[in-house]
Amino acid sequence: MYTLYKETFVETTMEQAWDFIRSPANLNLITPDDMSFEIVTDLPEEMSEGMLVQYKVRIPVFGTQPWLSELKHIVPGRSFVDEQKIGPYKLWYHYHGLEPRDNGVLFIDRVTYEVPFGPLGRLVHALFIRKTLERIFRFREQRFNELLGPDTIVPMHTGKKVQAG
Repeated sequence: MYTLYKETFVETTMEQAWDFIRSPANLNLITPDDMSFEIVTDLPEEMSEGMLVQYKVRIPVFGTQPWLSELKHIVPGRSFVDEQKIGPYKLWYHYHGLEPRDNGVLFIDRVTYEVPFGPLGRLVHALFIRKTLERIFRFREQRFNELLGPDTIVPMHTGKKVQAG
């Protein structure tokens, strides 16, 4: 079993940060294009406890894979968990948290995951999976700052960037 932990500081408000992450549709905006990430589920504007979200994601060598997540343990304005029910991992449990900081918000991602295929999976993890996950979370850090950083307003659920003024 593995854990990936990432903290991202963004100069934004708790309200703007929560408005952004509580909309599952915004996941498209923080996922690298090369993953060919597609949300299959018709989504409401805001997540709810027990909500199931189905995606398709492209994984090199394995092609496009289905992924079904359940959203749970929602603490409005603060945190939630997405847990993979169907997908490429043996286990995927992703905690998303927000903590107020001076002049901004700390986004916390803690992913506990396990890869399938025993020793072969561990080898692929060492050579590829870990690096890919780290790249994805570096991309998310950049995108959070572009979309929510200073002088930027992201209208809830649209992801369209509008300059404050």
